[in-house]
Amino acid sequence: MDKYVTGAVIRRLRESKNMTQEELAEKIYVTGKAVSKWENGQGFPDISLIEPLAKALDISVIELLSGEHICNKNRSSNMLRNQFYVCPICSNVIQSVGEAVISCCGLTLPPLGAEQEDAEHTIHFERVEDEYYVTVKHPMTKE
Repeated sequence: MDKYVTGAVIRRLRESKNMTQEELAEKIYVTGKAVSKWENGQGFPDISLIEPLAKALDISVIELLSGEHICNKNRSSNMLRNQFYVCPICSNVIQSVGEAVISCCGLTLPPLGAEQEDAEHTIHFERVEDEYYVTVKHPMTKE
């Protein structure tokens, strides 16, 4: 965790919510001086304050700690923006439309990349008006 990045994120999010340092401090029961120290990179919030701070700023704990605020501005589904994440511990498969911070079993998961296609698994896209139809000409059998 980089205290300068985190402080910048705290300041940016606080200002975007039109909050003063004192107002943020009141929400999480600390002093305005403490918030000022975090924003200026002179210290870190106590670990017990991370969750209330994230909640007060409308951001996830992972985003706060990584210093990256991810705001999905995508209002409609677009197949080209689909991302898949697989947990190596429990094998959960998670799908998102657009950018996301995904965590499972204590790990932050990277999005999966597509594998190279081969002759048997060629993917065909057909665009009809504003929609895409995806097909794979491969028999769907148990073999």
